[in-house]
Order: sequence, then C-alpha cells, then structure tokens
Amino acid sequence: MTVEALLRRLERRFGSYAVERLAFSIACGMVAVFLFVQYSPSFEGRLTLDLDRVKAGEVWRLFSFILLPTSRNWIWFFFGVLWFASVGQTLEDRLGAFRFNVYYLLGMLGTLAAALITGDAVGNVWLNSSLILAFATLFPDYPVRLYFVLEVRMKWIGFLTAGVMVFQVISATWPVRAALLAAMSNYFLFFGAELIAAWRGHRMGVRQEARKVEAPIGPRALGGRACAMCGAAEDNGADIRVCSCETCKAAIGVSRMLCLEHARNH
Repeated sequence: MTVEALLRRLERRFGSYAVERLAFSIACGMVAVFLFVQYSPSFEGRLTLDLDRVKAGEVWRLFSFILLPTSRNWIWFFFGVLWFASVGQTLEDRLGAFRFNVYYLLGMLGTLAAALITGDAVGNVWLNSSLILAFATLFPDYPVRLYFVLEVRMKWIGFLTAGVMVFQVISATWPVRAALLAAMSNYFLFFGAELIAAWRGHRMGVRQEARKVEAPIGPRALGGRACAMCGAAEDNGADIRVCSCETCKAAIGVSRMLCLEHARNH
C-alpha cells in the first residue's frame, strides 16, 4: 500500500477529528509562552522535552516543547512566529487539515523517538524546518521578500535550509543528527516519491540533451530537420524520417534523420 492510499484510508476514517488551523493555534501558544518567559525566564524550563522529568510524571513535556520560542529577541520572534503561522496555514490549505495534522504529528513523533534513542532532546527547530521544506516543495516559485527589499523564490530558501541540514548531519553531535533525521521523517514520507520522480525526470532530461549534442550537425541546425545523407530539408518539402536501424546505429551510434528515399535505400 502506498503512502497516498494509506492517507486516503485514514482520512476517510479519522478525518473528522482533524484540528483546523493547527499552525495558527501553535503560533498563539508560542506567543503566550514567549510573554511568560519574558517575565519569568524559569517558565521555559518547565516546557522543554526533558525525558527524566517526563518519567517523573511531567508528561505535558511530550507536547509542550513545540510551543517553545526559537528566539528571545522580540523582533526575530515576531517575524519567526508570523512566518510559521503563514507557512503552516498555507500548507494546511493545500494538503487539507487532516493531512497537515498527520504531517506535523509525524514530525513530533520523530523528534520524540530521537530523544528516546539518544537520551537527549534538541527541541522543535528541525520540526519547524520540515515545514519550510514542504512549503518549498509545493510552492517552489513563491516569492518571499527578505527584509522587505530582496525578493527570493521559495525554492532557494528550501535549498538553503536543506544545505544547513546536510551540514548539521555531517558536523553536529549524534543527538542533533538523530533529531534532525527523525523530525524530517514526515517530509520524506510525504514527498519522497515526488523527489525520486523529479530526480528520474532530471536524469532523463540530461540523457535527452546528450542525444541532441551527439546528433549529426547539418542543415537541421538551421531550422527544420534535414537528411543526413543528401541534405534535403524538411523546410523545403522533403519527407524526413527518423531512422534507428542497425546500420545507422553502427555508423554514428544514435538515430539519424533521413529523407524518405534514403530511409528506404541505405
């Protein structure tokens, strides 16, 4: 069963339980936590994913870590939470509430699994980064204005995010690597098949371009197709055929263009 078929089956059965505007709700929670932390810095420590405290009964930490602000600076936090809410809501509009819920939940479970395996928790930074990659995959040409001046296509932000992740996988500690890869499990499950298809399409395009380069150069390069033997051009009314017989392949290694007469007799 494919991922798409499984999602359709789950949505038919549990779709009515989906939380609408999930990203907006999480963003509101981030704002509340940020304000509490400004006046009581110790409050943040009660929300982190601390496995020892979870075992002691503070089970809310299994969920509250997604509300932790990624910055203490007012300006950076303001733009960050707006970005999170906007990206999340756009993804929900595109995927549907249920599928977006599943996407975010899988990222949460991956983060928790990594913490259990390594014994160390990293936080929600890579979970939120998975939303950026999903957005860049679905809307690669979406324009984003940086600092209200520079306009950048979303795909380049996605490439930059992916580059940072690859660097972290290579250079960071094992807990960070595990948290990153586990938090990205949602992205690979949702978009893995699409990435493979895109890669295969790219390779096919490269092979096609290589065949064009290898094709014989002649009158064809000036406009329409032309016979490789006599030069009769399709633009002048010649009936040009693509010949891929053993003789042609043995001669130049690829198919070649021939007029109807030479295609029959060569």
